[in-house]
Amino acid sequence: MSEVIATYRLPGAKGSFEKKAEGIALGLTVGSWTDLPQLEQEQLLKFKGRVASINEEAGEGVGEISIAYPGRNYSNDLPAILTTVFGKLSLDGQVKLINLEFSDDLNRHYPGPRYGIEGIRELAGVKDRPLLMSIFKGVIGRDLAYMEDQLRAQARGGVDLVKDDEILFDNPLTPFYERVKNGRRILDEVQQETGKRTLYAVNLTGRTSELREKARRARELGADALLFNVFSYSLDVLQELREDENIGLPLMAHPAFAGAVAQAPHHGVAYSLWLGKFLRMTGADFSLFPSPYGSVALEKDQVLAISRELTDEPSPFKKTFPVPSAGIHPGLVPHLMEDFGEGCVINAGGGVHGHPGGAESGGLAFRQAIEAVKAGIPLEEVQGEELRVALSLWSKGGKG
Repeated sequence: MSEVIATYRLPGAKGSFEKKAEGIALGLTVGSWTDLPQLEQEQLLKFKGRVASINEEAGEGVGEISIAYPGRNYSNDLPAILTTVFGKLSLDGQVKLINLEFSDDLNRHYPGPRYGIEGIRELAGVKDRPLLMSIFKGVIGRDLAYMEDQLRAQARGGVDLVKDDEILFDNPLTPFYERVKNGRRILDEVQQETGKRTLYAVNLTGRTSELREKARRARELGADALLFNVFSYSLDVLQELREDENIGLPLMAHPAFAGAVAQAPHHGVAYSLWLGKFLRMTGADFSLFPSPYGSVALEKDQVLAISRELTDEPSPFKKTFPVPSAGIHPGLVPHLMEDFGEGCVINAGGGVHGHPGGAESGGLAFRQAIEAVKAGIPLEEVQGEELRVALSLWSKGGKG
């Protein structure tokens, strides 16, 4: 049966949830039921929402209800489905959408990641450890030469990926296409020096109508990947970029603006859906989200739920790389690898650039920490000077 099953968490007293559930099932589909003549009920039955389950024990004064929405009610795209299951209902202010389950026939129409974890590992040439990513920092108001110096230092430090900051938009000092061309040149030069290829994710920005052509041109100029502020645009735009065969680049989804929908504990959409399932379905190869340790932290259970949605099997989609972010420094590498294993990207801005030896030393410190954890060696016993300096700095409260 073609349908989407939405699960909501909402307040209420025991015994009240059956009525609430039936009201939602009717209100978001056929509108009314008992007042309809028998013939109309028979005609509309296949369009009527049904109560799939009720759990009155979800917490003190809280229940969970699941409503199945027939697939014939909407076109199979996320804008239509989200409007159906949570459009008007979201205005209630006391309902949290915590899960959406798609029937197999609907799921098949979503692309999932083009590359996924294994494909990105092939591009980066890294098989058996977390990937390391750094971020351009402090480049607003700077020119291309400044960015080139940063990029070269980060690549020489052994990072696998470098991404633009999400607030770096197309501008006269660092134009989009010039960033792509210059980034390619710098990384080719470093590869000649070191034998290692670092990938650069350029921030795809501008009016929605411009994005497809900009992305295609970026590929022609040698872009490695695209960073995309998906929640400032929409999940559907991300899916359009993924499905365009003339783009074909890895897509890195940034969580900017996601908190406006997901952060409230009793309202909005669960982070596991917003930054997990939806991004995997619509084609993100990477999903960035706040780690449970850093400066913009989420609760650990929320973070792990996001990661599970990105990587769990069985799934019709390739796995998306979890990228726990914000406030990450080398001393946190053991925690990251314990919680996320080797199938994640360690993402650091200040944790790389804030190293007293500069970004190159910052990258080396992270690489030394990763290798130490893999070898079962406590970080404090590592002989690398870069890691020793980093641990000294961040043990004193330095900012990652």
